[in-house]
Amino acid sequence: MKKKLLSLSLLSLFTFSAFAQQDGFLLSQLKEEKTFETNFLNSNKFSRFKTHLQELTKNPHIAGTPENELVKDYMVKIMSEAGMEVKVWPYDVYLPNDPGKSELQIISPVQMTLSQKEGEIAEDPFSKDPRLHLGFNAFSGSGDVTAEVVYVNYGTREDFEKLAEMGVELKGKVAIARYGGNFRGYKAKYAEQYGMVGLVVYTDPKDSGFTRGEVYPKGPFFNETTIQRGSMLTLDFTGDPLTPNRPALPLDGSKKVKRDDPADVDFHTIPVTPVGYGAAKEILSRMKGSDVPETWQGGFDFKYKLTGGEELKVRVMVDQKPKFIRANNVVGTFVGKDFPDEWIILGSHYDAWSFGATDPNSGTAMLLTFAEALGDLYKNGQKPSRSILIGHWDAEEQGVIGSTEWVEHLKKELGAKAISYMNFDGGASGRNFGASAAPTLKKLIIDAAKEVQYPDSAKTVFQVWAGKNEEPRIGNLGGGSDHIAFYMHVGVPSLSGGTGGNTAYHSNYDNFYYYSKFSDPSFKMGGAVAQVFGLVAIRQANAAVIPYDVPRYAKDLKGHFEQAVINVKTLDPNFTGFDQVEAALTQLDLSSDLYQIALDEALGEESLSAKDLQKINTGLIGLEKSWIDPKGMYYGEWYKSLYVCNDPFSGYASWILPGIQYEVAIRNTARLEEWDTRYAKAILNLTKKIEKLTNILKG
Repeated sequence: MKKKLLSLSLLSLFTFSAFAQQDGFLLSQLKEEKTFETNFLNSNKFSRFKTHLQELTKNPHIAGTPENELVKDYMVKIMSEAGMEVKVWPYDVYLPNDPGKSELQIISPVQMTLSQKEGEIAEDPFSKDPRLHLGFNAFSGSGDVTAEVVYVNYGTREDFEKLAEMGVELKGKVAIARYGGNFRGYKAKYAEQYGMVGLVVYTDPKDSGFTRGEVYPKGPFFNETTIQRGSMLTLDFTGDPLTPNRPALPLDGSKKVKRDDPADVDFHTIPVTPVGYGAAKEILSRMKGSDVPETWQGGFDFKYKLTGGEELKVRVMVDQKPKFIRANNVVGTFVGKDFPDEWIILGSHYDAWSFGATDPNSGTAMLLTFAEALGDLYKNGQKPSRSILIGHWDAEEQGVIGSTEWVEHLKKELGAKAISYMNFDGGASGRNFGASAAPTLKKLIIDAAKEVQYPDSAKTVFQVWAGKNEEPRIGNLGGGSDHIAFYMHVGVPSLSGGTGGNTAYHSNYDNFYYYSKFSDPSFKMGGAVAQVFGLVAIRQANAAVIPYDVPRYAKDLKGHFEQAVINVKTLDPNFTGFDQVEAALTQLDLSSDLYQIALDEALGEESLSAKDLQKINTGLIGLEKSWIDPKGMYYGEWYKSLYVCNDPFSGYASWILPGIQYEVAIRNTARLEEWDTRYAKAILNLTKKIEKLTNILKG
């Protein structure tokens, strides 16, 4: 029976191949949609990306500063002029937006104050701006400590376990860790857990420095003074640290929200400061202990040591005071002409550690370019069928705060109305195209990339992206940006995409001058990214049936559970598998095939009534919610998705099937049967929803 169904599916796909690249459209829609898309591509003014980027990055603009208000005002102006309905959503959030007081010194065997700020570059006028801050890590603990030093490699959980295994004394010592391997906050978390009293973080030249190539300003790599800033926040939820699961509404507003006492929040307590590798070298080169494991060796030409010895003492002093600042999200809407309450949302944050030319404002500038292009059509009466929203989020850099507050504020509406969320944090920060996405959105990206010319090339974006492969690699979303609340808390299918390359990540050098020399001197990639993901948005907005790739769930889940079984067998070699899940996946696979056949036939025959289409689209919006479990994860109930989460031990990595991943990580087999039941229940729930849609399609 299954073979017959599959062959029918292939026949169906062949029969309606005329719209295979634009799934979800009725045949009668195709001509109008082609005109819409052609007009959109032609309306993209690539030069506007450079104009926007230059304006957005004129000033350093950390969240909560007057300069960030100027960026907000510029975005409101541009989106309003494009024809969008624009609303500013204010929140009062708790965070540090300046370093306070900070010092890093070698106390003995010599006395030396180490640099905590980038050097000025003669040819880079931005580097001389007096408003630029010292390097700092938001949510560092405050303290003044002097102690011996231990090199902890990247400061991952595994690194600290290795140090303990080797018998290295950590308690009462200052850690020095290189960036990479995990989210920086976990370096502090593990250091504190092992009794260390301070942390110095630097970017090693092996990871981004002179061993990689020419350093800034001659090349794109970190020079000896380049400092990566960033948040240290590692709570068991995302967003404002005082208002988990509820929006941080303005303190002076009519509605009051309970805020937790900062004294009751699990903030880090040890002082942390980031430095460039020139300052770190002064410490590392004076260390006298045992040699590090071979894989821990960095890029300097001396042998790295585990310990500094009794003679080497380092002082770390941080006095950092978080406060309430006003964070403003700017959300613009092109109101859909037919279904205004069905939303496709694109977004990027706009606050930065300094000028933010690559991170985040290449994404901001791209979204403004997209808004103007679509606005030209909108003003001429070519309006999308569904609403397209563009969100510019504030206070992301201190902990993905602005977007999370908006999602918590509109949780009910998003659950009912949001078709997708597309994130573009630093979305045009180089020339290498890539994407990560929920299963349902992957095909949309691939198809759109085939329609857009890669700048200064005879090839399409798809051809450059895929290379010699039939299908380009599309990753799975992890942590670190504004998709988290949409995808992992509410269950809105999400993607992150754009172009990347070498950047001056989170440093004072991430400015327009750096971008013009090393990120994309052509300034054309922003326009190309706007075209690709503009098509992705427009096709979702205009298709009669929301163009999710529903069968992709079964395909991806099969591979994910096969890997999960392999992972569990490292704990229990006798483990045979997740029996309930396996049975549920068989049903999902069959139901997905039946849905695709019914959808292709119904679209080709145009047999669906307006009422049927509304029921189908409402049902499709509910598919991803099958993964939302009220109980959430054992490492944090705020994370509701059974399908995906950021790794709670490293912060950035993508965990697919996080409930099982967590058990493997903590080496626990006691709850495997529970997870078999919970995952099977979610898959069967998804299957029933798909079967219901199939029945509607069949009439």
